[in-house]
Amino acid sequence: MATRNPTVKDARPGTVQVSVHDGASGAVIVNAAIGLFRCAAADCNNFDPAKWQPRRDDLVDIRYTDLRGYAVFGGLAPGAYVASYDNVPLTAPQCAELHAGCAALLCFEPQVEPAVTLSFETPDCQPSACRTARVNDRAIAKVSFFGDQSPELRQRVRVAAPPSWSVQRDDPYTFMYAVKRPGTHRFEGQIMLARRQDSGLGALLPDAGIEGGPAALLGVGADFDADERTPNLIGGNVGVSLSRTETEPTEDLSLWTLIRNSTEAMSFSNYLHFIDSLFCGDGANVRGFEAERFSKKAEQFRQLNKRRALPFTDAEAYRVLKAATEAFVMVNCGVLNQPLAFNPSEDDAYLDRRDIPANNDLETVLLSNYLESVDGTVTLPYLAIIRRKLPDIPITLARGSEDDADLCFGIIQDKLSNPCLLELIWSYWHEEGMLVQSMNAITQRFQNVRAPGISEALANSEIDMLRPLNNLIWGYTQDEQHRLTVVRRNYEYDHHYGVRLDGKAVQNFRPADSRSKFLEAFHHLLRLCTSFYRQDDDTTVKADAFPVLNALKEVHLILSQGAHNQFGDLPSTARIEMMMQQWLLARPEFREFLPTRLMVAYPEPWMDRVDAMKKLQNWTDTSVVHFRSLATFGEQILLSVRYGAWSDIYEPTPAFNWARFWRPQVQGYIHAYRAATGVDLSIDAVDPVAEATIPSVLLRQRLSEQLRGS
Repeated sequence: MATRNPTVKDARPGTVQVSVHDGASGAVIVNAAIGLFRCAAADCNNFDPAKWQPRRDDLVDIRYTDLRGYAVFGGLAPGAYVASYDNVPLTAPQCAELHAGCAALLCFEPQVEPAVTLSFETPDCQPSACRTARVNDRAIAKVSFFGDQSPELRQRVRVAAPPSWSVQRDDPYTFMYAVKRPGTHRFEGQIMLARRQDSGLGALLPDAGIEGGPAALLGVGADFDADERTPNLIGGNVGVSLSRTETEPTEDLSLWTLIRNSTEAMSFSNYLHFIDSLFCGDGANVRGFEAERFSKKAEQFRQLNKRRALPFTDAEAYRVLKAATEAFVMVNCGVLNQPLAFNPSEDDAYLDRRDIPANNDLETVLLSNYLESVDGTVTLPYLAIIRRKLPDIPITLARGSEDDADLCFGIIQDKLSNPCLLELIWSYWHEEGMLVQSMNAITQRFQNVRAPGISEALANSEIDMLRPLNNLIWGYTQDEQHRLTVVRRNYEYDHHYGVRLDGKAVQNFRPADSRSKFLEAFHHLLRLCTSFYRQDDDTTVKADAFPVLNALKEVHLILSQGAHNQFGDLPSTARIEMMMQQWLLARPEFREFLPTRLMVAYPEPWMDRVDAMKKLQNWTDTSVVHFRSLATFGEQILLSVRYGAWSDIYEPTPAFNWARFWRPQVQGYIHAYRAATGVDLSIDAVDPVAEATIPSVLLRQRLSEQLRGS
């Protein structure tokens, strides 16, 4: 029979179990990091937590507490062991003596003391007087813990909440929840306790990334009940309405407003008022903003009047008219001219009618944010992009003296910072409306030249009633060699827009560079705008502006490809010449010379003269009013497309605002185009052939139908 040797020690392995619970609530702390070390002493009698220094050789293992809050270290030899709690808050290490085949239990109780304070707010963000929530109230849960006022601890403790509870921006421990239903609701959060660098493991392994290790989790929660909101009885009629889709202001609203105001300032009515105030009065009746603009135009006229001369005699009246018209156009065409063409009350009212918020100041906020500075020059974003493509070309200042010529190599600063915004389409549509042809017919009769053909409409007309205009018409006729020819304008129409005139004077047309895709792209944009307006007017849907944005990019690209050759000079020259033609035709003497219809309310006084001439000459019977609408609206639309930085925009909001802002102009252009050419761009049925056909061909076809029917 074998006997047991009493000198042999029992070496059966044992287990150390470590539990981690909150010291106040007893709640389990999950995923807490526990480090187990061998104790240098034989037992724990002389163990002092404050003096204990962990050693790497003594580290046995690292475990994390499970869902019950336990970390179990098994297969340990008998002896003394020290367990270290590795998360915040600071907790002293503990020592345990493990006997053979036994289990030792250690219990950490960090003082977290989690608590949840619930409060409630009414839908209008007022504190609720009720202790319980009601449907549509906001429940506010504020999580607190022991020492949460300590900045160090607040940096190491985070709180996570369910996705339905949103955290407030100024307090990461406060969460808000919108109560949608009655009944019991519960807030459940997790307090995340970070690892500590000054813990046993942190001091032992300073390079092991302890600070960024996994956090311990302590659940926290609170229940509350929600009741149905007591309905308020109301009397009378109850109306329900839907509103259009909301939008937000974009910075390019300032540019569009300046374009609209500047083009309207260059209307014939303002031009006529300026000429009358300049030559028939002293401008004393001009007030406010217009007074400053009038003074600037008058000063520009005085400068040009000294420099402009004609190489023929007896044309002083015409010379002065030409200089005044040039001054009027030059002052009004620059959208960044000072003073800026803002009119706050009217601009805000226009935006409000388009359902575009006008809560930002267009001049001091939106415009200043919209403009960009490049090489010290503030300009439009589109021109800034072009400037960055030419870094090797210097920016030069304007000449110091009026008599000096700009011959230096470089970009003139004034052209970059304050471009003259004009579109040649204005001249094209007025020419299609027979403005130039009407004036040409009058000057032919003035020179006693008979037009080719069997009959001449003005051959037997007595021109004695034009005697007061003799000197003006004489100067205009003598200056013909210095005006743009129809051929030059026709080539530039094609270079800009791929459109051209039709007639004997422009035969053998051979352009070198044509924008053949412009008309199709532009009409596609207008058609998309019509579809957008249908969606935008339907308050049950949100209109899609992405197709409009893509179409704007396409038209912008095509327009920019034609900004060369005579782009900078021919549009302004054509505008000056045609405005003088309008002013001459608007003179009262032509009311007696041409059989005008006095009972027709034409917007501008020159229009009935052109329509009367068209009637005499058996030209198209479409009123010049529609061509003037095409010119005015077309210029505003294309200026906003050409000078906007559309190539760098990918969000639909600017296109959304663009379609709303220019809706009167877009729909006015579509209506006038149908009245002039017979092609309706607002219907859903698409006729690619008709839409891509140049207007002069459509006008000739309608004229042929008109002559066959007469």
